[in-house]
Amino acid sequence: MKNDALISQEAKYEKISVVADQLGLEETEYEVYGNYKAKLDLSLLDRPRKAKLILVTAINPTPAGEGKTTVNIGLSMAMNQRGYKTVTALREPSLGPVFGMKGGATGGGYSQVIPMDDINLHFNGDFHAITAAHNLLAAMIDNHIYHGNELKIDLNNIVWVRALDTNDRALRRLQIESKKTPHQTFFDITAASEIMAIFCLAKNMDDLRNRLSNIIIAYDIEGHEILAKDLEAVGAMLLLLKDAMRPNLVQTLENTPAIIHGGPFANIAHGCNSILATEMAMKLGDYVVTEAGFGADLGAEKFYDIKCRIGGFKPDATVLVATIRALKYNGGVSVHDLNEENLEALALGSANLKQHLENMRKYSDNIVIAINRFPSDTKAEIEYLQTLASTLNVSIILTDVYGQGGSGALELADHVVALCEKNNRFNYLYDASVDVYKAIETVTSEIYRANRVEYSDIAKAKIDKILETYPQGLPVCIAKTQYSFSDDPKALNAPRDFVVNVRDVRLAKGAGFLVVLLGAIMTMPGLPKIPNAVNMDYDGTVIGLT
Repeated sequence: MKNDALISQEAKYEKISVVADQLGLEETEYEVYGNYKAKLDLSLLDRPRKAKLILVTAINPTPAGEGKTTVNIGLSMAMNQRGYKTVTALREPSLGPVFGMKGGATGGGYSQVIPMDDINLHFNGDFHAITAAHNLLAAMIDNHIYHGNELKIDLNNIVWVRALDTNDRALRRLQIESKKTPHQTFFDITAASEIMAIFCLAKNMDDLRNRLSNIIIAYDIEGHEILAKDLEAVGAMLLLLKDAMRPNLVQTLENTPAIIHGGPFANIAHGCNSILATEMAMKLGDYVVTEAGFGADLGAEKFYDIKCRIGGFKPDATVLVATIRALKYNGGVSVHDLNEENLEALALGSANLKQHLENMRKYSDNIVIAINRFPSDTKAEIEYLQTLASTLNVSIILTDVYGQGGSGALELADHVVALCEKNNRFNYLYDASVDVYKAIETVTSEIYRANRVEYSDIAKAKIDKILETYPQGLPVCIAKTQYSFSDDPKALNAPRDFVVNVRDVRLAKGAGFLVVLLGAIMTMPGLPKIPNAVNMDYDGTVIGLT
């Protein structure tokens, strides 16, 4: 089969104006960025919301991922093939995984968004704008201290660090050597920046300004919060973000409209595309297929408990993506042996699928499982997985969107449309008014199945101080490994009776939630021994980008 880049290059592209016409857009409602990309005007937010909303999530993945984005794209194309006006709403790729291990975030095979090289590399400059706004604020903090420190910033309590959209473990701990402003800092990857979270949760430009204003940058020598607005940095950050805030319009290989905007990771951030993108998609289509990053224990939980809570969304259906490879991986098979048939490991690893399904049912009713087929899947393995439908009381539908595009998900499309016509109970896992200890312990017990939470002295002291200021409660954004329900990446499948370790917390006041760091999770990833970057090149065509 042809590789992703070649399939993308040989695709029949429509001019972006044709894609815009499909959505009923006037020329004044979008700005063309070349032939195949556009920025959407924020005036579209004034239109009424009309679409059904479909979330695509997944089980815990192998290191290579399980094609959740690929299924998302394929499902949207299949629904359009059936005659339903459908828009896909996705996150933008980060250069970290593009050049690292996981690769890009544009789908794969015959289920991609295009132009895949532009989307995976610098896509309309949005990530660069977020990185620049983040680092401008950091520079203004040090500059303020250098010129006298009128705000009396405690050099040992500066909480705003730097950001970069590259995996670089050398940036996890740094010392700023300055006679006037010596202090420690570090870099987060841009996807973990609070500005990325704010970018994705702001409902309009006024909301963006307000959220940027409330970023906590440091504490003064008496322990009081110092905010970004105290530095008079907000206007400049807003200026850097003004174009990036407009969602991006592109298309799939079958010319289905795709709105792609924002890119937080679900393991270290809230893992969903922007509220603006989802909102616009719901005003322009009759159905919207969106995603939440990594497994449902991360992305879907945060989609429901953070994004839906802030954005006022109520999904009409949820698609839980599973692969035979990932189930065998959770059943104990090594990455190198996943292509070999192993029914025993598949049966054992199915506990992971069962737990994700149980978790999703705590939020809503309209759920379907989609098997994302790989060429290595055997007939016996597929048949075994499909027999679980009656046991789990859920439909399990085989898809092959990688190999067939939208045609490989027509049965899934029919089922999803039928689900969307049903009433759907929806509720959050915890009430927003509960204190953060209760919120943390609810997620870790109900979703992860931990039986105890242990807090480091640093984390407990910070939470106790936060409770003094925010007794009304905050949503929690838990950062942990994507490979396990626990905080141990080696504890695969569906572990029980384990302890979750809260290492640290960060109050993201502008975003409106508390970031909770579990175990050894890092907010600046490192590169693998042989990163994807070594296989990439350009000779007039893109080489090695997947």
